[in-house]
Amino acid sequence: MTYLVTGATGLIGAALVRALAARGDAVIAAARNVGKARSMFGAIKGVEIVEWDVARPLEARVSADCFIHAAAETASRGFVERPVETISTIVDGTRNVLEFARKSRVGKVVFLSTMEVYGAPTSDPVAEGDFGVLDPAAVRSSYPEAKRLAENLCAAYAKEFGVDVTIARLTQTFGPGVARGDTRVFAQFAEAVLEKRDIVLHTEGRTARCYCYIEDAVSAILTLAEKGAAGEAYNVANPETYCTIREMAEMLAAAHPPTRVVVDLAGAEGRGYAPEFRMRLSTAKLEALGWKPRTGLLEAYDNLIASWREG
Repeated sequence: MTYLVTGATGLIGAALVRALAARGDAVIAAARNVGKARSMFGAIKGVEIVEWDVARPLEARVSADCFIHAAAETASRGFVERPVETISTIVDGTRNVLEFARKSRVGKVVFLSTMEVYGAPTSDPVAEGDFGVLDPAAVRSSYPEAKRLAENLCAAYAKEFGVDVTIARLTQTFGPGVARGDTRVFAQFAEAVLEKRDIVLHTEGRTARCYCYIEDAVSAILTLAEKGAAGEAYNVANPETYCTIREMAEMLAAAHPPTRVVVDLAGAEGRGYAPEFRMRLSTAKLEALGWKPRTGLLEAYDNLIASWREG
């Protein structure tokens, strides 16, 4: 098969490109930065690179059996500093992908969404039909509100035009491929361990969520590409990793002395952190398709830190 992957130079996009090429599929890696894409994939057999800023329609002539739409802003700071660009990239980009898929009769589309679409649900665990409050007037909502609208576009294109599009609602995903200097909390924790300094929390660390290792996320997305129902959404997470940010920091510090956990609440405002929440995702719907996560949280961290040590 031939797959087109948008956001190909991002963490999940790059992992998908490499995994698909490794199993012998043809891959079209779509990216805004062609130079970066060439440096990452130029030596990989079966990978074609095309320039595409998904906020605009695709001009290149390409043909693919499946689109995996992974392009989006992912840095929390970007959600508050560039909210307009965050919204337009997600909403306009998803519509352009779906419109191209409709016109070119692509067999399957998988849209990568986020657990943040749930807002602040009260159910535990959170299944695909459970939603809570999300403030549309909060600038930080640029990301989850845009993902909600993009999901609705997917459902609309499935209903009105028969586009076979499935939605993957991913929890926070990490592993080798995360760049050093990434500002997300999990990456800051890994940096602290690598540099043998304390993990500094800028909140009380009461937010609780599940996590997912990059290889498990890739296998989930490919499962949805093969078996996901049109217009349906599926949670992608490892339920066994559910913990608070504080618990995760303490687990990591205990495994990697002399690192300790220090709380410093000064300067938390403006970092783009999501409001405090607790969200244990149910993956029963995805697991019914035959998928299972394999990698735990501490192993995911060990693999990430080892990849940084190796350079």
